[in-house]
Amino acid sequence: VETLGAFPLPVEVIPMATARLIKQFAEMGGRATVRLKDGKPFITDNGQHILDVTGLQIKDPLAFETSISQWPGVVTVGVFAYQKAQVCLLGTASGVKTLTFE
Repeated sequence: VETLGAFPLPVEVIPMATARLIKQFAEMGGRATVRLKDGKPFITDNGQHILDVTGLQIKDPLAFETSISQWPGVVTVGVFAYQKAQVCLLGTASGVKTLTFE
């Protein structure tokens, strides 16, 4: 696709920065919500929160990931533009199709 943003973008954040980062995404035109589990914030294996961000149109994934990763309190961004996929396992009606990328 030419523009990312059709699905929520997960962003792992330090809990004490959650509220501020929600505001920063809102300033960009996005809507960030804390991922919940059993009515409480979902806690990652690193003890962090996950923000699910919607409403963004990401035309330059590398620049976006670079920028957001530098925000204080952001642990990682779910764009993974620097860690491109090498293999895709695609489920089809006739079985699994393997796509490879260089």
